[in-house]
Amino acid sequence: MTIRLRLTMWYSGILAATLIVFGCAIYFFVNMNTYGDIKNALRKQAENLKFYGSDMYNEFNLNTVGGFYEPDLFLQIINYREGVIVQDRNMKQFGLKFPYPEASSNLKDGYKKVKVTLEGDQYMFLIYQRPLYLNTDGSLVGLAQVGAFVGSEERFLGGLRSILFFSSLAALLIAFTFGLFLARKALLPIERVIRSTEKIQSGSDLSVRIPMEGPKDEIGRLVFNLNIMLSRLETAYNSLDESYRAQRRFVSDASHELRTPLTTIRGNMELLEKMWSKSLDPKAADGIVLALDSQGWELSHEAMQDITAEARRMSTLVNDLLSLARADAGYTMEKDALPVQPLVEEVARRAQLLPRAGEWRVGDLSALEGAYVVGNHDYLQQLLFIFIENAFKYTVEGYIELSAKRTEDQIGVVIRDTGIGMNPKEVPHIFDRFYRADESRGKTLGTGLGLSIAKWIIDEHRGSIEVTTREGEGSVFVVWLPMHFPEAAGSTIMEVTDRAED
Repeated sequence: MTIRLRLTMWYSGILAATLIVFGCAIYFFVNMNTYGDIKNALRKQAENLKFYGSDMYNEFNLNTVGGFYEPDLFLQIINYREGVIVQDRNMKQFGLKFPYPEASSNLKDGYKKVKVTLEGDQYMFLIYQRPLYLNTDGSLVGLAQVGAFVGSEERFLGGLRSILFFSSLAALLIAFTFGLFLARKALLPIERVIRSTEKIQSGSDLSVRIPMEGPKDEIGRLVFNLNIMLSRLETAYNSLDESYRAQRRFVSDASHELRTPLTTIRGNMELLEKMWSKSLDPKAADGIVLALDSQGWELSHEAMQDITAEARRMSTLVNDLLSLARADAGYTMEKDALPVQPLVEEVARRAQLLPRAGEWRVGDLSALEGAYVVGNHDYLQQLLFIFIENAFKYTVEGYIELSAKRTEDQIGVVIRDTGIGMNPKEVPHIFDRFYRADESRGKTLGTGLGLSIAKWIIDEHRGSIEVTTREGEGSVFVVWLPMHFPEAAGSTIMEVTDRAED
């Protein structure tokens, strides 16, 4: 059973119970008002009847009964002792006879509706009966019945019952039909919710939204909240889907980057194995003396250099992958308050020993004097070396310069080069894993992970990176780090202020 039908049934049941109670109250009220005067007249006349007899042998007829004055009423007296029924002239005129109970000690005063048959037709009478007792010993001698014709009243009350029944039934049917319509209209937003969720379930399209129509009532708020939930689910789903695709790209690129040096190493090892197997001196006693010419020794030396270079490259790649794995696992760096100037000067000194084609310059670092940051010494050095080595790699002529600048609450380390530069459209992607600005991917050496690691280190230090570049003119990278102000400096200022006040 649907909610709409259940709501309509509940509403109709409550309405039916209300109509029954209301109809019964109306009928009871009209019945009381209709029969009230008649019952009062019957009771009054019955109580006015007086029996003058004193023993069972006394004549028991209307001459011995007094106090009956209503001409529209009918009187019948039953003499149980003598088995005689005495009637007034009204009953004799119409030939009526009321049914009466047998003599019993349980007879009591009360009203009773009876049907009297006359000439084949039945007539409804309301009678009030009263037992009659002897004055001497209080024994039952008869029964007085005072009645009135209530045919018109019964027809009126019957018509009232029919009107109440059929009008209530019609009202209930109308209410049920109208209730179904209203319930369908009220629950229409839920139908839209069901259709939208079915579309999502069948097509996995989280972009579907439930249309907002009508007032913002409880169902409207439900639709609003469901749309917000769908929006958040869509964002989370797209984020997970993007993460899954990025992970697949990461695994694919990592496999590619690892496969290349392994292929080189394996090829060189096979070459060395062939050369050495052909060059073994069979005349040597121990059988391991090599007989290689100068060209063979040169090829062997080059192969071993390639193996060493590729092994170093693999080691760098594995270390980079380990750093990124730590980043993905939520690794938290240990940080301390560090002076920036000694750290940057050490990097500048060590950078001049790195292989490069361009000129290495150390610019103005005075902005770093007295500046502190909260960070990890090793990771901050790694961060700067990543940008410096990147500049060395892409600068075949010109210079690479390290300098610094400062704002009120941030320190900026600037790495400027006059290398090949980049297309500004590529800047948003340079921090993606395995992304290489040069399309050939082999034009310059590298794994494509350095800037991804640099971005992680910057984020861990709550810093930011500013990039300015132009193809053929070089690039400028500014690493911004928030400054740390030790409490001791604040205390010194307070002391100076206090002395000034003194």
